[in-house]
Amino acid sequence: MLGSYLIVAVGFWVLILIVLPQLSMFDYSFRYNLPPAEIGTEKDVYTTSNYGHFFQGNEGNPDRLSVFGMETDIPFNQIGMSVFFKTIVAAVFVTLFDLLLCYPLAYYLGQSKGGGFVRSLVLLLIIPYWVNEILRAFAFRIIFGATGVINTSLVGLGILDAPFDFVREDIALYAGLGYAYILLMIFPIYNAIESLDHNQVEAARDLGSPWWRIHWRVVIPFAKPGIVSGCTMVFMLSAGALAAPQILGGPSSLWFTQIIYQWFNTGGNWPRGAAYAVVLLITCIIFVLAMMRIFKVKMGEIGK
Repeated sequence: MLGSYLIVAVGFWVLILIVLPQLSMFDYSFRYNLPPAEIGTEKDVYTTSNYGHFFQGNEGNPDRLSVFGMETDIPFNQIGMSVFFKTIVAAVFVTLFDLLLCYPLAYYLGQSKGGGFVRSLVLLLIIPYWVNEILRAFAFRIIFGATGVINTSLVGLGILDAPFDFVREDIALYAGLGYAYILLMIFPIYNAIESLDHNQVEAARDLGSPWWRIHWRVVIPFAKPGIVSGCTMVFMLSAGALAAPQILGGPSSLWFTQIIYQWFNTGGNWPRGAAYAVVLLITCIIFVLAMMRIFKVKMGEIGK
């Protein structure tokens, strides 16, 4: 009975809440932006113009594609494409930041013998996430603001002569994104390292291996599925973040999801917004699958 319930619940989640909305958005991306009265008429046909706009921009766009410093006659959506690549690169940076920050902590939690202390430390990691994500983002904006704790401390200690604009330089944004998804990185790695036999680490240490070789040859290969799982979740959520970029982003900062949001809401062009969303989704999936292939990790290993 319980097994049947779980199958129905998971099937409902995957089909109704994931597959069908994505298929609907994919269908939308190949449609013209028509008024409701014309939907379903002979004008409601499929088109690739929304994807063409992503790469080439509006008709009459003066920007041209440049190849090895030589300008061509091909129209190029310079603003949209630059924001898109900036978002992907920033998501990679946030993922690496979380990995470097969480791996040592996950290793300590997984290999530590102090059960009560470890449980207390895990609880301390979870408690801040009882606060709403938007409130945490606003808290980060206050902390990194001109009169925030960081600037006040640095100016008071004489390290800075004047407050530094962490918001304009996107430092507050990257810190906020890294903090927002830190648990999604630490727990998969912790779960993987926890099952590692500590005797293997002790044996490598007894044989004279330095600490970095122990991690490189013993711990990391064993924890690789957890590392890939954490990196996948952090990368996908960072690339698709909306609240944090809107709150913590500087005046000149623009996240690709903000462009998608504008097409769906301010622009009122759902097909174009859907096309942009599909491009982001496919790019993220390709990137994740490429990383899995490079690090030789299978989907089944991530699911363990």
